[in-house]
Amino acid sequence: MMTDLLGLSILELCYIGASITFILGLKMLSSPDKARKGNLIAGYGMGLAIIATILFKEELTADKWLNYTLILAGLIIGTVIGTRMALKVKMTAMPQMVSFFNGMGGACAAVISLVEFDHLRHGQETESGMLLVILLGLIIGSVSFSGSIVAYGKLEGKIGDKALPAGQFINIALLILLFGLATWMVVVGCSEMSFIYALLFASLLYGVLFVMPIGGADMPVVISLLNSFTGMAAAFGGFLYGNQAMLTGGILVGSAGTILTVLMCTAMNRSLTNVIIGSFGGGSNSTSGKEGSQETVKEISVTDAAILLAYANKVSVVPGYGLAVAQAQHTVHNLEKILEEKGVELTYAIHPVAGRMPGHMNVLLAEADVPYPKLLEMEDANESMNSVDVVLVIGANDVVNPAAENDPNSPIFGMPIIKVWNAKNVIVLKRSMGKGYAGIENELFFHSKNRMLFGDAKDSLEKLIAEVKNL
Repeated sequence: MMTDLLGLSILELCYIGASITFILGLKMLSSPDKARKGNLIAGYGMGLAIIATILFKEELTADKWLNYTLILAGLIIGTVIGTRMALKVKMTAMPQMVSFFNGMGGACAAVISLVEFDHLRHGQETESGMLLVILLGLIIGSVSFSGSIVAYGKLEGKIGDKALPAGQFINIALLILLFGLATWMVVVGCSEMSFIYALLFASLLYGVLFVMPIGGADMPVVISLLNSFTGMAAAFGGFLYGNQAMLTGGILVGSAGTILTVLMCTAMNRSLTNVIIGSFGGGSNSTSGKEGSQETVKEISVTDAAILLAYANKVSVVPGYGLAVAQAQHTVHNLEKILEEKGVELTYAIHPVAGRMPGHMNVLLAEADVPYPKLLEMEDANESMNSVDVVLVIGANDVVNPAAENDPNSPIFGMPIIKVWNAKNVIVLKRSMGKGYAGIENELFFHSKNRMLFGDAKDSLEKLIAEVKNL
């Protein structure tokens, strides 16, 4: 008896310790210079919770050796696969990996709900509270899984933007069906497997249909929302097992993801309701008024661009997904150091949804050891844009498109953007005149202050570095 009590006490203390590391880790993630350490601390806490659960949850007996063998095998396989994927993934593919891993978390939550529903139906009576938690975990986990896998496919370029006719109404009808069926099952105490499978299928279908039409610059919002879904599903699993660490971790992920989603929606002038019913951001035929016109863009040579940069007082770099594709983050950091040696002040203007996931550009530049104080948020960058001599736009497109302010017919109209045209000069580094992820023409290319420097971003930056050194 004392051993059981002592084991339970140790287990609870380990769960409390793990919960504290989750909170500390999440707090440290808000600061890029401490984010890596915070991630490690939270990871150690999760390891502690797993080991404590295996050692102290219940006494190891001969008939349970198979369970522990399977658990150990799962830990080894998951560790090997996860480590290999994390080491091999390129920075450009980081959003895809985040979506994939998030989907796996949702799938685990859904499987837990299925298993616990089967246990519940074989009990003497069906507890309505427990049944509600199981059904919510199943719905949210399944939506997170299927939605994340579709998001992965879209980010990988394997799935296009596809919207069904009257897709919004279908999504709303599915939501009503999901929660109507779940409510009925709780009220009547239904424990038939056929209904739980129907709920599972409808949830998976909704996850696919609600993410499928979404595209353009809206994908970071979807990733953040799906991440919050997985956190909530994990929290329901914590309720089921009375696991404080699982509950705390799920609540933290769910709440943080929800807050981030709301902030993302605000940054993109989107409605969270429209996100849930999948009615925004799909492919659009709307284009800026410049497309198809006779107006031409103005090009700039590497030499002229280098002169502008070398003799400027203040330079602002606006990074985007193209910077990640070119793997040019280290090169732009080298340019930054060379310009600073010449007395030029250089900062980075970071749009909250630049790239393919929240914080993509922050992670990218942190990898190149760019000092965090040089990363300015959109609001701060816009306030100081009038004093900037040269803006260097590298791979960014939709987040600097004036159509967001000038064209009411544009799908990004109303989205807050970085107003680079307020600077004295703008140089855009692009391979071609291709459209951005939102699929619309960028009016900035035709602006009187803008000059285009065509070519691979990394090659162009290396040529700029060579020219600046010679000045």
